[in-house]
Amino acid sequence: MPDLLITIPANPPDRLDKALAAAVPEAAALSRSRLARLIADGAVTGPDGPARDGKARVTEGQEYRISVPDPEPVETRPEAIPLVVAYEDDDLIVIDKPAGMVVHPAPGSPNGTLVNALLAHCGDTLSGIGGERRPGIVHRIDKDTSGLLVVAKSDRAHHGLAAQFEAHTAQRRYLALAHGVIDPADPRLRGTPGVNFEDGQVLKITSRLGRHATDRQKQAVYFDKGRHAVTRARMLERFGNPPSAMLVECRLETGRTHQIRVHMAHAGLGLIGDPVYGGARKASARALGPAAQIVTAFPRQALHAAHLGFDHPVTGQPLAFDSPLPADIADLLAILRAP
Repeated sequence: MPDLLITIPANPPDRLDKALAAAVPEAAALSRSRLARLIADGAVTGPDGPARDGKARVTEGQEYRISVPDPEPVETRPEAIPLVVAYEDDDLIVIDKPAGMVVHPAPGSPNGTLVNALLAHCGDTLSGIGGERRPGIVHRIDKDTSGLLVVAKSDRAHHGLAAQFEAHTAQRRYLALAHGVIDPADPRLRGTPGVNFEDGQVLKITSRLGRHATDRQKQAVYFDKGRHAVTRARMLERFGNPPSAMLVECRLETGRTHQIRVHMAHAGLGLIGDPVYGGARKASARALGPAAQIVTAFPRQALHAAHLGFDHPVTGQPLAFDSPLPADIADLLAILRAP
């Protein structure tokens, strides 16, 4: 992309990153977060040389040159892996990902990923903003979580989608099977830090999330460090006598790594089958009868990204997609419902 020459207009925002975000042409598809990275990388030059402080003051009439590097060449190999495509156009593609598929290559998972499959399906049309090993990836879901995610095929779409996820305007609803039940009268639940109830018996969990202090593969709940995270959970059905498992709808306000799994475990409502945050929890045979053994042996977190909604980043058209429960969770649900 050729360099962009930006002149700060009258009455600019008080910070460089905000001022540039307001002044760059829409066709450049440069979000504020992308501009912040370019500033930090020394790719923005102002009247006094490289401008590396996004919070720096600006004044009307100043000129800034933005050098946007070309996307790095993708070395990840295309693989002809079948995909379930919920929607596709020139700017984006919505995939219904199966459990067991990693989203992008990483140590230990160099191939067989969604990115490998997308490179074969989309060719060289994926957005390069995500970097060499993550072309087009705007958000992700865990390997053993199934369901919907959107991938950008153009840089303009990537910026527009990323802005919606950053502003929490994209709608993401998950269905999960979990241990325990949501009971507003439960004093243990009400006494859990960060937990409260909203209208309609909706459980709201608010905390910060960050790397676990001793297990670097896990996330943990904090209140004095980490990234802000909010999850809302609404019980749809409960199972057992006494009730000891439930079908729950979880809505993400933020989208942190393992967020639903960590928050539900924090509230004492760990997901069935979760090998990382579920501990060694076993279902109660007294409460669930023969289903207890099947619940305890379920081989993955029973979590499915069932709904995804957003505005098309180019046309502005509202888009919404729903995915039915995959066979393994549907079968488990039928067993729990059986008399």
